[in-house]
Amino acid sequence: MAGGEFFGTTDEGSEVQCFEISAGGLTARVMTFGAAVQDLRLAGHDAPLVLGFDRFEDYPLHSPYFGAIAGRYANRIAGGRFTIDGNRYQGPQNFLGKHTLHGGDAGFFGAVWTVAETGGDFVTLALHDPAGSMGFPGAMDATCTYRIRPPGTLSVELSATTDEPTLCNLAHHSYFNLDDGGSGDILDHRMMIAASAYLPVDGELIPTGVVMPVENTAFDFRVARPVREDEDGSQLPYDHNFCLSASRGPLRHAVWAQGSSGVEMEVWTTEPGLQFYAGQNVARTVPGLGGRSYGAHAGFCLEPQVWPDSPNRPYFPQAVLRPGETYRQVTEYRFRSPQD
Repeated sequence: MAGGEFFGTTDEGSEVQCFEISAGGLTARVMTFGAAVQDLRLAGHDAPLVLGFDRFEDYPLHSPYFGAIAGRYANRIAGGRFTIDGNRYQGPQNFLGKHTLHGGDAGFFGAVWTVAETGGDFVTLALHDPAGSMGFPGAMDATCTYRIRPPGTLSVELSATTDEPTLCNLAHHSYFNLDDGGSGDILDHRMMIAASAYLPVDGELIPTGVVMPVENTAFDFRVARPVREDEDGSQLPYDHNFCLSASRGPLRHAVWAQGSSGVEMEVWTTEPGLQFYAGQNVARTVPGLGGRSYGAHAGFCLEPQVWPDSPNRPYFPQAVLRPGETYRQVTEYRFRSPQD
């Protein structure tokens, strides 16, 4: 659909479009609201691979970032405070009334992006974020290209430039379920994460600053195992950064996952960190795709990004973007059906 199709209208009166892209056995529906993947399907597998809504009006009211691009700064900044070149800034405190989460309530995920270019297997969306937006310095221009590569790869290509030193940490935020599209939970999915360390967090999900080896902990996914992990009689609430490397680099293998359906997914990324969220708070009061009822752990997120709270931890990989530089991220979600 070269021109896209009408999907809804925001409260501000902006039209939201959906574009369908496909190649090989993978088909995605991408909407201009939040540059979000609204649906994702693999040939030979009946259920959607991601969580989402059939109606646009459910997104602004009920979406926990389903399929969206989080920015300017994905994940959390403690107190919303950061310093660049000696200049202090106060970002939004939209998480627990204290901390910045995913760039604030008016972050990239809630903006209507413009369509820059589209074809049968790709769509490129663009966003101009003005200086001072959510307290971040400098005007930023960002692009997101979703591209389907045969036989089953969803490529997410992100770029950004700025006219003043600012923070730039973008992340794709789909919730995946490789079994039933979210009717059941993902706790019996098997997962391997190629990380030898992770970031412990405090009671408000802010990194403590320690870089902890995963060995002999519940965070050791170096050998594939189920997500299910009991802690004091309940599922361990994974929402942590896994440390892939000390800096952005070439595309590398980060994750392998498989549902009981036999569908497999790999994540390859250029990013130094990966936030694994097991979806413990994903239960929704409105139906999801195909009328599904989403409960706790209906889907999991694998969000490649810079490590959280890096502005306040100088020994973490940093997210400062300066004029004349171009931020670039490539992340690939590679799917394979059991028939392949």
